Amino acid sequence: MSLLPPPRPIKRLLIANRGEIAVRIIHAVRELSSSIEIFALYTSDDRSHCDIGRPHHALEIPAPAAYLDISLLVGLAQKHSIDAVHPGYGFLSESSDFAHRMWQDAGASVIGPGWEVLARTGDKLQAKQLAEQCNVPVLKAMTHPTDRIADIRAFAQQVDYPVMIKAVDGGGGRGIRLVRDDGELESSVDRAIGESPSHTVFVEKAAVDGFHHIEVQVVGDGTGQVRHLWERDCSAQRRFQKIVECAPALTSDRNLVGKVIESALRMASTIRYRSLGTFEFLVNAERSEFYFLEINPRLQVEHTITESITGIDLVQTQLLLAQGCSLQQLDLYEAKSDDSPPTRLSSIQLRLCAEDPNNKFSLGIGKVTEFSVPSGNGIRVDTNVDVSGSSQVIVGSNFDNLLAKIIVTASSWEATVRKAQRVLADSRISGVKTNINLLRGIVAHEDLLSGKVDTQWLGARLDQILSLGNTISASIKSNETPSTNQSISQTSMPSSNLLFRKGDAWSVTLEPMQDSSQKQQHHLQLSRVLRNEFPSSLTAEIEYTTPSSKSAVPYRLRLDATSTSASALVSSSHRRGDSSNPRHIVLPLSGKLIEVLVSEGDRIAENQVLAFVKQMKMELEVRSPRAGKAKWAFEMEDEEEDVAEGMLLVELEEDKGKVEVRGKL
Repeated sequence: MSLLPPPRPIKRLLIANRGEIAVRIIHAVRELSSSIEIFALYTSDDRSHCDIGRPHHALEIPAPAAYLDISLLVGLAQKHSIDAVHPGYGFLSESSDFAHRMWQDAGASVIGPGWEVLARTGDKLQAKQLAEQCNVPVLKAMTHPTDRIADIRAFAQQVDYPVMIKAVDGGGGRGIRLVRDDGELESSVDRAIGESPSHTVFVEKAAVDGFHHIEVQVVGDGTGQVRHLWERDCSAQRRFQKIVECAPALTSDRNLVGKVIESALRMASTIRYRSLGTFEFLVNAERSEFYFLEINPRLQVEHTITESITGIDLVQTQLLLAQGCSLQQLDLYEAKSDDSPPTRLSSIQLRLCAEDPNNKFSLGIGKVTEFSVPSGNGIRVDTNVDVSGSSQVIVGSNFDNLLAKIIVTASSWEATVRKAQRVLADSRISGVKTNINLLRGIVAHEDLLSGKVDTQWLGARLDQILSLGNTISASIKSNETPSTNQSISQTSMPSSNLLFRKGDAWSVTLEPMQDSSQKQQHHLQLSRVLRNEFPSSLTAEIEYTTPSSKSAVPYRLRLDATSTSASALVSSSHRRGDSSNPRHIVLPLSGKLIEVLVSEGDRIAENQVLAFVKQMKMELEVRSPRAGKAKWAFEMEDEEEDVAEGMLLVELEEDKGKVEVRGKL
């Protein structure tokens, strides 16, 4: 029997998260009860979720890492007499230690299944053991976590490739690598271990080709009574990170789906699950096979499409269960597992992310200057972006790059896809690179409409789908009239949140580093602001006075970012590379540089791994496009450094001799 804090009314709720999910939770709480006092967290440069959600109290925390600082959060709960915490998803949402410490030290319950169930379900191997106990099919896997490559290789050879390397405590696609042959094994294990908080992994036989990723939304009240709210299909994914999800599943075999749902309910009832839980499976309708994958004991990013087809607010359901409501009191219908959903509605969620699919999905660092997604029947947008508000949204490497969840619902799957195509065609986002071209390509592809999308579909057809999306986007742009562009600029492209006005003036002191006696003072005054999108661009008419001039001279000042908008966010001390220079190896993506594997004087082979960059806790390889000898290589000053796309990583000498490799291939 699980250990759970006793249910009680919530008076003060702390939301230990940020971004669009914080907005979602705040709105749900405000609609549920006016008596619950809401506390939200923010950092100095990331508070848009507070401005949009409007909690009663906004508490500033010192740094992004504070969202993971259990002691700090417990201290805040004690100081403000918090009695409940909603962790959202990500961050500490699956931490049993967080739930236990919060209750033990602050007397506050964390919305969820309780620390005992979190420990059992958040560990992938323990979850597999639960599935076996409940007679649910599982893939053959190692029974204990390890970091020993010899043990991993022996198991992989025993079950035969392909295999899946998995961090025991990974999530959101992190710590997972598909390995199809022995040559890929060691590097894949290294990266999976690097993305695992416990630095341990296990291996299981892979089920990939022809398998759909189907998950069941389960609700329990802690007594052993559980219900399902049907299933979602999350097969459109890249590197095990979901991009497009839909409900119900894209299969007509309701009998097989029913068996999957029955398996999820059996497992949830066995552990007396309370709150929301998502039980995930790999399902192959052609073979009539399915296998248990994992449990996510929290609210899911894609919960929105379940809400769309059922009409049930899942966040409010969580809060009511935490306050002692039973399933009977919630009046959740009890459907047979092989039934069809109670309505004919279909729903799709599109994850709009700040990344550039045309450049190896490099992180789209910068400030969002335009954000326009159409509204209307069957369209929902969950976001913390509001360019007309007082808080600018700047995408950096500290947080997830999800800008918005676009949810489209209609009376049939075909109508849903057609509506999604129209919504994406009418959406406009500027200031950062996004994956909207990829989303347009996915929803336009005939395979999505026919439901022929398995877990390998997007990866296998990425170039084709992206080309389709790029073509669609080019067509949309070419069909826009000047008046349309002007209208968009006037209504959706606001000025910078930094207010510049006529008459603003600055004294500019130029002081040589070697001789302070030679400093000179200049004077700059704005006469007219023509365009204000600072820091990406600023155009103005100015009056400029130098020490040698007797009167002000009129100039037109134009300020443009020298490369991407990341230049405003990343250290200016980094050397910029020249992609046209064959001796320059330029960083192809932005993020946190966590390791450089070469030094000045090293010989480098073509395709050799030079560095690792972290984006949203995923470690990505940077490989050399050519061979040569390093004349200069970037030296890291800290364990992790924010770096921008276009930074010079290595400068090569001309070297036509035999290359000896140092580093990893």
